[in-house]
Amino acid sequence: LAPLELQKDEAEDAQSEQEETFRSPPLEDSELNINHPYYDVARHGIIQLAGDDNSGRKVITFSCCRMPPSHQLNHTRLLEYLKYTLDQYVENDYTVVYFHYGLKSLNKPSLKWLQTAYKEFDRKYKKNLKALYVVHPTNFIKILWNIFKPLISHKFGKKITYLNCLSDLREHLKYDQLNIPQEVIRHDENLRGKQKGKLPPVVKVPPPRPPLPTQQFGVSLQYIKDKNKGELIPPVMKETVSYLKRKGLQVEGLFRRSASIQTIKDVQKLYNQGKSVNFDDYHDIHIPAELPQPLLTFECYDHILGITSVESSLRVTRCKQIIQGLPEHNYVVLKYLICFLHMVSQESIYNRMTASSLACVFGLNLIWPSKGTASLSALVPLNLFTELLIDFYMTIFNSRTVPGEILP
Repeated sequence: LAPLELQKDEAEDAQSEQEETFRSPPLEDSELNINHPYYDVARHGIIQLAGDDNSGRKVITFSCCRMPPSHQLNHTRLLEYLKYTLDQYVENDYTVVYFHYGLKSLNKPSLKWLQTAYKEFDRKYKKNLKALYVVHPTNFIKILWNIFKPLISHKFGKKITYLNCLSDLREHLKYDQLNIPQEVIRHDENLRGKQKGKLPPVVKVPPPRPPLPTQQFGVSLQYIKDKNKGELIPPVMKETVSYLKRKGLQVEGLFRRSASIQTIKDVQKLYNQGKSVNFDDYHDIHIPAELPQPLLTFECYDHILGITSVESSLRVTRCKQIIQGLPEHNYVVLKYLICFLHMVSQESIYNRMTASSLACVFGLNLIWPSKGTASLSALVPLNLFTELLIDFYMTIFNSRTVPGEILP
């Protein structure tokens, strides 16, 4: 039965290929350097970083419609590039969104390649993958599931969610960060247009409420300072760092696991209402903080991306130059945070969190572009910059002091 269904699927692919002569060109990525080790694959934009899900986990997207015909893409290299990308995240919880639309007979990998790919992704890749969303599944996906079912553990199978339309993603992810291919959006619109009955009514979103005087999340550093008698360090940061210094410095894997979304919401609500928080009540060592703008201002972004082109012996000096240009308040809060992360890295023999590991967790939380999200090619310089800040904290932050600043 499966071979017959696959033949039917192939026939449908062939028909759609005749109907659709348009194929999008490789995605232009201004940050992608021709010297990238996987430039031949990366230039197509098949695999992309796409912000965070609703639990604060990094999201990786895989778009089949961006895969060129098989004779133009080395699938072995594609697998290597996928592993190369995930290697930057597998130490932390992460999510994958797979856009199936656009996988056709011309660009479809062989079943043997798929089997090899699944075997290549050993426990280190599967353990911290918390969710795999398959968007617009077809008969081919259902058949594959039956073929690979004997190989797939029950635990891994529970991580897979099939979504028939893009709107279903809003329940799980920060949808606006996804950078969904236009072909997938058009396909989704066509599917909805074919559905019987009327589309669900558009829900009117009420205007945002003004922040509370005690608000700690989703507001600017200046707002927090003004509402906290001029204190430079946000109260939630001081309290979190103080708690982690007392109870978390030697906890193995500190910061690698994200807290549950409900725990984060509960803690944020208490802080925003000006109420006290006892972290012991939550039995969770990692509660993240949020700011609407990065500590390292948008103006720093391009300077940081250039760090890899600087001679290695001069990189610490360049880091120092970049942060010296920060506004006073941003500088003080960044110094406070990096000082604490430096303490964490000094206990890496116990917590396994070296400066490099911490940089992978915090790099994208310190800086991001003013529009959209950072691309995969930006990860190396962003993480390198953050690692240097942590490793060489004393050297980089020793020449600028601000009245009223405190350290952990």
